[in-house]
Parts: sequence; C-alpha cells; structure tokens
Amino acid sequence: MIFDFHARLTPRPGAAADLLSTMDSCGIARAAVAAGGVVELERLAAQITGGGHTEAGADNAGVLDACAGSRGRLVPFHFANPHHGLDEYRRQAGRYRGLELSPAVHGVGFDDPRTLDLVTVAARVHHPVYAVCLARPGMGTADLVRLARRFPTVTFVFGHCGSIGIDVHAVALIAPVTNIVAETSGCFTVVARAALDRLGPERVLFGTEYPLQHPSVELAKFGALDLDHETWRSVAWRNAHRVLGEDPS
Repeated sequence: MIFDFHARLTPRPGAAADLLSTMDSCGIARAAVAAGGVVELERLAAQITGGGHTEAGADNAGVLDACAGSRGRLVPFHFANPHHGLDEYRRQAGRYRGLELSPAVHGVGFDDPRTLDLVTVAARVHHPVYAVCLARPGMGTADLVRLARRFPTVTFVFGHCGSIGIDVHAVALIAPVTNIVAETSGCFTVVARAALDRLGPERVLFGTEYPLQHPSVELAKFGALDLDHETWRSVAWRNAHRVLGEDPS
C-alpha cells in the first residue's frame, strides 16, 4: 500500500480520472492532492530562478469536487493564496485535510503576516502545512524552521527535501525541529537517503509531484535505496496517515 503525499490536479477535464488511472498503474492507493496549473510552467520556472510572483488563485473548488468523488482515495489540500486573504480557507477549512504554501508561485515569505494568519487557521483545525522553499530571503529553509518553531503543534511538510535536488544542507537544518517532516519528490537519491538517516524513517514521506513527475520515477528512486520492509512501510504508508491523524490500518 502506497500513499503519495504530493500530487496535483490541474483544472482540465479528465484530470482526476487520469490521476486515479496513473495511481492504479503504479500501485498507489491514496494521494494528497492540491491544485496545479496556477501559472504556466515556463513562467513558474522563471519565477523560481529570477523572482516574481502571481496573484492568481488556484482551483481549490475543483480539487474538492474531485476528492469528493474518489471514495477517499484523493485527500484535498487547500492551495493558499496569501494575496486573497484567508476567508476562503477559514470558511471551508473543514472540507480540507491540509494547507499548502508556495512562495514560488505567490512570492509571499514564511515571515509574512498573511502567512502567519493562514498557519494560525491550520493550527486551529489541526491541518498539516505543506511548504515549498526557495533560496530567497524569507522563503528559505531557515525561514520555514523559524515558522515551525513558532507553531509547534503544526506538522510542516518540507516539500521536495529542499529548493535544489542535492539540498542535504536543508535536511540538516530541519533535523532538530521535530514538527517538520520531509517529502521526497524531485530530490536526488542521496538526499532521500540523507533524510532517512538524519530524520529517521518516521519523518520521511513518499511523494511524486504528479503530473510533472511520473510516479514510477519516484518509486524507482526508493527501489534503488533497497529499504527494508518496515522502513518502506513507514515512508510509503504509515507516516502519511499519522500526519493526517488517521489510522494506517
């Protein structure tokens, strides 16, 4: 049994069916999903490397609809837009299972009052917070660490194990902060191994970043690590359920 803790649904017809079909082909039982396609991919890459942001909102309503029709296989995360405030998230928080923050998309740092307001709501409703860091002031791993220390009851999911594929330094930074867990989509095998060694298997989550990455690629990465059954069971299944407050059985 595999739980993909980071997949996306783009706002196009058939996206949910394609995701579920891909999950079936790869043996993935469940996935945590957030909206994708907020900005065109080339623009997103330019924002990550050169700065900039969008104030466009995500198709959170589409994610809720797709998850509602999945019989529990798809778990909805709210993709926050700090530029639009927190009313939407606060009003519908009970329909979601988690919150995502992305400075790469919206250009708002982890020390911004709008971010703090969103995380305050997440803390109130016991949501984990998935966060993607950038190598930019206010948006880096050290900034996420400070945010996590400020909200010790919130579980923060460290997306992609850092802002670059070899970010073992970022893994070292989050190691002392036990309410941060690492999600591994997109990172190199050496970083996934470093996360397991430095954080322990109970703080590592399997993810894919579908549809940008095919799940078979991320599964091959863990296959190359040749993990024992209990370690893989924790990474691929038990940890995701614990972060969501669910029974993994």
